[in-house]
Order: sequence, then C-alpha cells, then structure tokens
Amino acid sequence: MKRTVLYEEHVKMGGRLVDFHGWELPVQFSGILEEHGAVRGACGVFDVSHMGQVFVSGQEALGFLQKINSNDVSKIGPGKAVYSHLLNENGGVVDDVIVSCLESRSYLVVVNAATTEKDVAWFKRHASGFKAAVEPASERYAMVALQGPRSEAVVRRLFPEAAALPRFGIKTQQAEGREVFVSRTGYTGEDGFEFIAPNESMPALYRNLVEHGKKEGLVPCGLGARDTLRLEAGYLLYGQDVDDEHTPLEAGYGWVVKWNKGDFIGREALLRQKSEGLKRGLIGLELLDRGVPRPSYPFFQGSRRLGELASATFSPTLKKGIGVGYVDRPGEAPAFKDVSVLIHGRKAPARVVPLPFYKTAAKGERSLYVQS
Repeated sequence: MKRTVLYEEHVKMGGRLVDFHGWELPVQFSGILEEHGAVRGACGVFDVSHMGQVFVSGQEALGFLQKINSNDVSKIGPGKAVYSHLLNENGGVVDDVIVSCLESRSYLVVVNAATTEKDVAWFKRHASGFKAAVEPASERYAMVALQGPRSEAVVRRLFPEAAALPRFGIKTQQAEGREVFVSRTGYTGEDGFEFIAPNESMPALYRNLVEHGKKEGLVPCGLGARDTLRLEAGYLLYGQDVDDEHTPLEAGYGWVVKWNKGDFIGREALLRQKSEGLKRGLIGLELLDRGVPRPSYPFFQGSRRLGELASATFSPTLKKGIGVGYVDRPGEAPAFKDVSVLIHGRKAPARVVPLPFYKTAAKGERSLYVQS
C-alpha cells in the first residue's frame, strides 16, 4: 500500500491504519464519535494527502477547463475556487473536483484519490487542441484539511493573512521555506481550511497545526469521522454516491451545472434528461428506530423494494441512522409511506427526508450548497 508523508506522524499518534483505495491511512485516532464531535464543536485535522493535484496553465487554460467542467470556471478569478463536476458525453460524473484560480491563466484542480490516474488521462485527452498545459503534481504534494468552527483561530496563529480568506478563497503562503496553498474549503459541512504543501514541508506543517490547535480543542481525525461528517452535510462520495453512470441532476446537484456558460462535455445529454424528466434520483432516508444502516442495504416501501443504500451510517450529530440511495421516479419520494431499511434481516422503519441531513450554524452558511 501507498503511504503519505504523514504516515510516521499517524503511527506516533496511535492512529488505527487501514487500506483505503490502496493507501494506508488512519480510520480513527481517539474514536470516530469523539473526532466527529470535535469537528462539529471545535476543530479537527485530517490527512487527505491521497487526494490528487493537477495544475493547468496556458493561454487557453480557462477555455479548456470550461469545456470539461459543468460549473462556470470563468466566474472565479485569481484567489478563488469553485466546486465542480467533470462529465462524460452521457452526462455521467467522471469526478467531482475543486478548481482554484491561482493567477491569470494558472489553475489548480484537486481530484479524488481513486480517480487521479483516470482524471489525468481525461484531462490530457481533452486538452488536445487547446494551448493549455496539464501537469500532474500528486507525487510532489501532500494535503491536510483543518475543519471546524475553531479552525480560523488556529490558522490565525500560523497564517494571519489566510485566516481572512472568504469561503472558497485561496492564497499562497510560505511555510518551512516553501510555497503552500491555503484555501478555505473542506468537505465536512463546517468552516475550515485545506493546505496543499510540498511533501518535504508537510510533516512540520501538520505538527504545527496540531500544536497550535490544542488550545482550540483540535484533535487528529481519521477517515471514519470524515465519512460521517460529509454524509450528514449531504456531500457526495465519488464511486459510491455518484459515478460515470449517474448525472449531477440525478444526484441532486443540478446547481453545479451552469447552463448559460456555453458548451461543455455532457451538456446536451443533461439538457435531454432535464427536458424528459428524471427517471431516477438520490434521496435521503433516516431511521425512526434504533439501527445502523450500511452501504448496499436494501430499502423498501411496504413489500416493494425501492433500491439499496449508496452511503449510510449512524449520524453522531443527529443520533440516528441516515443514508442515501437512488429510486425510480424521485419526484414521488416525499410522499412515500411505510418505508423501511433491511438491517440484519429486520426491516427498520424509516422516512424520506430532504438533503442535507445537517446544516451548519456557522456565520454565512459555510456550506458547499451556497457556492455558486
């Protein structure tokens, strides 16, 4: 398995390491419930160095990114970022990404770990004909996420200028004598920052975040809390909630598609789907009784099987089981009665609920959903 540059730090801190898409990463340190609670109430830090980074630059970098993204990259400008979907010709999601404009004609795209090689190949394939350079940089960079309502206070001690960033802002800073990209982004539903730094400087940066965060209640966090946090916030997990066979419209992410920006890959397929009406869609379910739903568990309306859960878990914040799954005729879902999830041979009562399951109370509704 691959190891991030923070592997030794995780071992020292007692992290429980697991195989995650070929990476040896901590699933937890002190415990998922404690780590989840720290991010909701104070702050936590995650090693997300398995994520991929791709630099795109050149005279026609913007035109290229507009072609492969569903969101409007022209709206961000230097120092800003946007969440977006890369689509195939059928409107399916190749990946969900964050595109940052570093300066005019220079961009950084953060892609998912399991899709990095696929995404780079996709970029290079479609860059043909554009005056744009595609530079994979995942081997050179590491990445950590500092998340939670007290994260700004931690950043203020280390990077005072970056602490003033707006949501989806990005700034270049110096750490350990090297250039670090600091963005006010994250995937937990809370305020937070992400740091992309050269491998050589990340261990010291990580230790500084942990040390300066102690007064703010910071705890190291693993994959377990990252999953419960993002699901509560209604954020997609690529390969589980969305993939090449499912579109942003079906996943409830129509807001990430900007119809008026001009042509982009997948636009015509999405327009057809929009005009014809959705035949399937992702819905949210919460249990009305005790139980822990898991991915692939089937759910029913009475005796009729509706589908199976894509993502599902116990919500530490809501203190109940939650999950998402695709159903036919999603427009009818709010009226579904007698819904249940099959858990270990028992049908646990449930109900259909709107997404997200949880919205932060942080100033400015610092959520992925408010990003235009």
